Amino acid sequence: MARILVTEEIAQGGLDRLRLAGHEVDVRTELSREQFLAALPGVNALIIRSATNVDAEAIAAAPDLQVVGRAGVGLDNVDVEAATNRGVMVVNAPTSNIISAAEQTMALLLSIARNVPQAHAALVAGRWERSKWEGVELAEKTLGIVGLGRIGKLVAERAAGFAMRVIAFDPYISEERAREMGVEAVSLDELVARADFLTVHLPKTKETIGLIGRDLLKKAKPELRVINVARGGIVDEEALYEALKNGVIAGAALDVFNKEPTTESPLFTLPNIVVAPHLGASTREAQDKAGDTIADMMLLALAGDFVPFAVNVNAAEANETIKPFLPLAERLGRLFASLIESDGSKVTTLEINAAGEIGGYDIGLLSLSAQKGYFGANGDEQVTYVNAPQIAKQRGVEVKNSTSKDGTEYKNLVTIRGGGHSIAATLTSQSRHARIVMIDDHVMRVPPSENMLIVRNDDRPGVIGLVGVTLGAANVNIEDMDVGRADAAGTAMMVMATNIHVPDEVVSKLAAEPGIIQVARLHL
Repeated sequence: MARILVTEEIAQGGLDRLRLAGHEVDVRTELSREQFLAALPGVNALIIRSATNVDAEAIAAAPDLQVVGRAGVGLDNVDVEAATNRGVMVVNAPTSNIISAAEQTMALLLSIARNVPQAHAALVAGRWERSKWEGVELAEKTLGIVGLGRIGKLVAERAAGFAMRVIAFDPYISEERAREMGVEAVSLDELVARADFLTVHLPKTKETIGLIGRDLLKKAKPELRVINVARGGIVDEEALYEALKNGVIAGAALDVFNKEPTTESPLFTLPNIVVAPHLGASTREAQDKAGDTIADMMLLALAGDFVPFAVNVNAAEANETIKPFLPLAERLGRLFASLIESDGSKVTTLEINAAGEIGGYDIGLLSLSAQKGYFGANGDEQVTYVNAPQIAKQRGVEVKNSTSKDGTEYKNLVTIRGGGHSIAATLTSQSRHARIVMIDDHVMRVPPSENMLIVRNDDRPGVIGLVGVTLGAANVNIEDMDVGRADAAGTAMMVMATNIHVPDEVVSKLAAEPGIIQVARLHL
């Protein structure tokens, strides 16, 4: 059972899913900064929205934290780098509010085009100002979209329904891909110069803060109207105020602001602006989707499984072919760590190979699983899918991934090599049971076990019996066993799964027997 702290409102359905799974869910909204920091010790998972600042200080205050979940899209209030260094997974719900945000964009676009809020305010105040609030049609106007991601694409589709011409700036989208969406790809300067309406759909980063600023707005035609439903700060509010006041552009509609919540701004004094209090995701459907999605991601993260919406895991999503091999790779990594430990070998390069059917897929996540097992086998440091690559760098270990579809007698095979040692395992085709099939290039077939014993010996009669008798005398039961064939040097290998951890004195006694070269214990 994990303790989950929820600091902002999410849909009740998501909370119910977490509680049904047996987790303790502590909902504490409207905490002060001091109260928030004080609540973090002992918390395993944290669910937030946009108002909670999870910075390096907060992450340091939560020694048991495994995952931070943002019930929404943006992550500008989470220090992802600090979380990654601590091995804390950061997840969000990137698709939960995209329809709501796209529809809010269209609502604001229509509102500023037809001056709906201004006309409403005048009428309820007793003024019939029909001629004053003349608007413009959307048909045949040019909509410039800055950022053609999930939301930008939906906005483009909806704008086409209003017979608008759509142009877009997105350095990550090819011209061909834009054409497939019915959009013309242009530079940012050209977009601003041509657009009648400009809408922003970008994350808030160091590069995007102030992107729509004074110099860019000077390139616009006077008819331009700017809409921002993305993140406050991407549109420079001071520059926007000057442009609106001085007639450089015709209007603006803002759903987000540099500082939130905000109830006072020079922008609010202008007649040619429409504002809303960050309503982009404020629909019942979006709230339900965000709550359900973040609950699902939390359950996966707390179970140690791969999380599709983890933003700081450097791997492609695992497909159904790769997924069954993730636990196997982690166990293999742990066994390999104890194999290295057995003779004090130094690993500077860790080679992870996937062969057979799985060799035809991206094995990034499988490699992370192996690294998680290997680096987490010894020491108190928390090793996760998130920080395993950083730990490898810190320990001076280069990780090399490779794949091959051929060259193995098994349908699928995972192999780890390094420091003069090697180990390989597979899953049986029918039952999906794990089998170790090679250790240090000795072929065998034995299931991985909590306690394992390796005996290297001269290939001569009587050694197997000697080992069996010695273990039996020490009340150590051999639950499974296989013998690897002798190599070119005449050295054979026995691999045994035992019911208990073989005592030190038994290991020493076996190692001293004639014909036995080395005795090593492996453990998960």
